[in-house]
Amino acid sequence: MDLVIRGARVVDGTGGPSSLADVAVHEGRIAEVGGRIAGGGRRTLDARGLVLAPGFIDMHAHSDLALLRDPDHGAKAAQGVTLEVLGQDGLSYAPVDDRTLGEVRAAIAGWNGTGEDIDFDWRTVGGYLDRLDRAHGGQGIAVNAAYLVPQGTVRAHVVGWGDRPATPAELDRMRTLVAEGLAQGAVGMSSGLTYTPGMYASGAELTELCRVVALYGGYYCPHHRSYGRGALAAYAEMVELTREAGCALHLAHATMNFGENRGRAGELLALLDGALAGGSDITLDSYPYTPGCTTLVALLPGWANEGGPEAVLARLADDAVAERIRYALEVEGADGCHGVPVDWSTIEIAGTTDPAHGAYIGTRVPDWETARALLLGDRLGPSILQHVGHEENVRAIMRHPVHTGGSDGILQGAKPHPRAYGTFPHYLGHYVRELGVLSLEECVAHLSGRPAARLRLPDRGLVRVGHRADLVLFDPLTVAAGSTYERPRALPTGIPHVLIDGRFVVRDGRRTDVLAGRTVRRTPYGGR
Repeated sequence: MDLVIRGARVVDGTGGPSSLADVAVHEGRIAEVGGRIAGGGRRTLDARGLVLAPGFIDMHAHSDLALLRDPDHGAKAAQGVTLEVLGQDGLSYAPVDDRTLGEVRAAIAGWNGTGEDIDFDWRTVGGYLDRLDRAHGGQGIAVNAAYLVPQGTVRAHVVGWGDRPATPAELDRMRTLVAEGLAQGAVGMSSGLTYTPGMYASGAELTELCRVVALYGGYYCPHHRSYGRGALAAYAEMVELTREAGCALHLAHATMNFGENRGRAGELLALLDGALAGGSDITLDSYPYTPGCTTLVALLPGWANEGGPEAVLARLADDAVAERIRYALEVEGADGCHGVPVDWSTIEIAGTTDPAHGAYIGTRVPDWETARALLLGDRLGPSILQHVGHEENVRAIMRHPVHTGGSDGILQGAKPHPRAYGTFPHYLGHYVRELGVLSLEECVAHLSGRPAARLRLPDRGLVRVGHRADLVLFDPLTVAAGSTYERPRALPTGIPHVLIDGRFVVRDGRRTDVLAGRTVRRTPYGGR
């Protein structure tokens, strides 16, 4: 055996009881699990006092450029994350043409930076996945990665950034691009239905694209049309259109936010339970924090975002149009702010693309004129924390049996949301050990076995013979998120070892130089 791990408390990812066992690893896979494995290995690890679990799967990640930029990628590796799902919220970097690539880079600079340090030598989904696999001199990436075809990018590519229905020919072209992305290895399709241009798609248009996703055995992952006023109707729309399309549904960062939805998580869960009882295939992810995180420009009404980044900047520079935007935000409740009039005291600047605006970071936005000046000066680059969540909703949703973990971690900015560096240990330390909201076994299933099943990966997510040795060992008495709102990039404690394909990417609490990550691509049978 290459490695024998002795005396661990094995929590296998099924949700079933844990047990003390040895685990042997050979040629990147779990070769044996037993009470006491006879003989030794080339290496032996004494894991007494530690939990051994499947590597965690981040079902909602924004590491699309970070994996290319940073070989260390300690933000995720140190948490025990061994697989991330990219291409979220309907906006990412494939499939594109030259025009669309430039527009998307500007539109989501607040998520991923401008990308000036990246060689964008791909245009297709397959090309992007290939680029990840040959990253860092051909060594690969820090953790494994899967990809969702971003519906907003597809719409920008074919229809543009205008608010109008797609023509029949354009809809056919979008179907083709989604099919090509899935055939090249994407695991499904995402949408950002409060972001342009994805928000301009009708339910009928989305249903037709979901029919294509279903044909390839993928799933639809929408950031739906509202998390505030009209949230339940927005969830119901996603449930109904995927039912009609025969497509699996995975609800992105599912929660109920803003004052209108305090204490209403039960209504969402009742809606989902009814659909599940009727045969729908539904899962969801969430992060264990109350504030949200997005870009400042995303709060603007959809009409103000029409036409792409340069058109938005022109509107902001026009005093009369800027006043219309202010009225939509502060009085009417813009669709970009989930139909709720903005409370500027809840908006905290998390990052800017231009260091000249760094003084704003960590401050609350006092008024529209400050927001407008910052959007213009930083060319739509600011990212924000939005303090609009409710703890009782967070806890209720994470208990649901179709729940999985997703960080929604935006790594860009001087003061990112601590969920980017802390989601998984925060579940284990705060919500399992300190609060008892979930049992350890159930929580591990939410973070490993359940997401692997959603991704239809037949050899990941469980501690089982024949499965890939993507494993995390942590101390259940000390595991905790180090990241806080004041120190958002602090690494977690209590996670000494992380393995991908049987290779240590974290050993004795330190990131190694191993780049064991590769793309995990959809095949007719799942896996890679």
